[in-house]
Amino acid sequence: MGKPTGFKEFPRQAVPYVNPLKRLKTWDEFLVEVPEDHLREQGARCMDCGVPFCQSATGCPIDNLIPEWNDLVYRGRWREALDRLHKTNNFPEFTGRTCPAPCEGACVLAIIEPAVTIKNIENAIVDRGFAEGWIKPEPPGERTDKKVAVIGSGPAGLACAQQLNRAGHTVTVYERDDRIGGLLMYGIPNMKLDKAVVDRRVGIMREEGIQFVTNAHVGVNTDVRELHDENDALVLACGATRPRDLPIPGRELNGIHFAMEFLLKNTKSLLDSKHEDGDYIDAKDKKVIVIGGGDTGTDCIGTSMRHGCASLVNFELLPQPPDERAPDNPWPEWPVIFRVDYGHQEVAAKFGKDPREYRVLSKRFLDDGQGNVAGIETVRVEWTKDDADKWQMTEVPGSEQTFEADLVLLAMGFLGPEDTLAERLGLERDPRSNFQAEYGRYATNVDGVFAAGDCRRGQSLVVWGIGEGRGAARAVDIYLMGHSDLPAPD
Repeated sequence: MGKPTGFKEFPRQAVPYVNPLKRLKTWDEFLVEVPEDHLREQGARCMDCGVPFCQSATGCPIDNLIPEWNDLVYRGRWREALDRLHKTNNFPEFTGRTCPAPCEGACVLAIIEPAVTIKNIENAIVDRGFAEGWIKPEPPGERTDKKVAVIGSGPAGLACAQQLNRAGHTVTVYERDDRIGGLLMYGIPNMKLDKAVVDRRVGIMREEGIQFVTNAHVGVNTDVRELHDENDALVLACGATRPRDLPIPGRELNGIHFAMEFLLKNTKSLLDSKHEDGDYIDAKDKKVIVIGGGDTGTDCIGTSMRHGCASLVNFELLPQPPDERAPDNPWPEWPVIFRVDYGHQEVAAKFGKDPREYRVLSKRFLDDGQGNVAGIETVRVEWTKDDADKWQMTEVPGSEQTFEADLVLLAMGFLGPEDTLAERLGLERDPRSNFQAEYGRYATNVDGVFAAGDCRRGQSLVVWGIGEGRGAARAVDIYLMGHSDLPAPD
């Protein structure tokens, strides 16, 4: 806990963002630096709550020791706070920037007051650690004779690789793109997670002895069966990269793109040439429609705004969430409430209104006569429960509406991993097409092959990827050695 009466004395004050109109002029991260006193005061709000639900199953997926490092920050013991943070989280600089903070949704204080600013404090601890030079490479004291190949360098792959390397195994990570980081590098835009932050951690891992191979699309230009034969274990951490499509009339028109194609090309061009090569999907002066909410939709919004789009509308199929928890959404569940993320804030600042249109069903893409998208025909929908208490969607008569668009971005989620690796290795899949591997064991039906992260559990959060990578590393270590000293997830 922090100060015994801190939650009574200090209101919640989250770390603010840079002014929306100012931050739209740059691709820099948008969090404002705050003084240490601010963070210590916010750490003081952590209660002596008895059972810290923030680190329970409904809170932090990696069981972060949240009350402990909140208390240490309040007391000014930052080095110890960093040590506690790293006990459960390999990459707090990633989660502190990108995680939606389910821990805050489960905070006991949130029953009666706004939650403790856990995410802000976590990020401040790790940034302080780097600034002070406390975070350094930690190579293993001795090596085993075991070799492990990890396919995919997103949060699950990197966490798994670092844990296996700490156990003394020789680890090689294979990445199909030209830079290491997977989702962290090309799926999250720079203003949300600066790529120098990713490169910094990857550099430390290199010094710890982990090998990285880029431009290695395993199953395409790199033989997965050879990797299986040449290594003692193989970990699949290749993500859920098959995007959900929108197969309505006009889908073949130019100007309709999946969100990840848009985000990847933007970040690659930014890093390669600061957009001078023109090798990206430019939203400048275009009427943009983003179909789908969530973090990916918001990132498409923020990226389009920085390009200088002419207008922006965001379609959501579901109704607008309530301002407060609904009766069927009790604490400590994740609060399904109305939120204004950074992208929504930026659109409102520039164009005068929130970009979201709720209960919108897209019916047909419109052609400009030259094969380019010119708009979308839509209808509003109603959501009601049937006799079995299941939600049913019906179209509202007379609610048809046409929206103009020069660029449409599809951000409707992902359907699982691509087929290539499963076909090459003969992997079994679960009913949702993910690689079949029991949670806790992570072993597939193929001997020596393990799966972790989104390719195993489906599209999820960075923090879940880290947790899965850590769990899979322990399972692999037991498979290789018969036992493991790596920490076991709860």
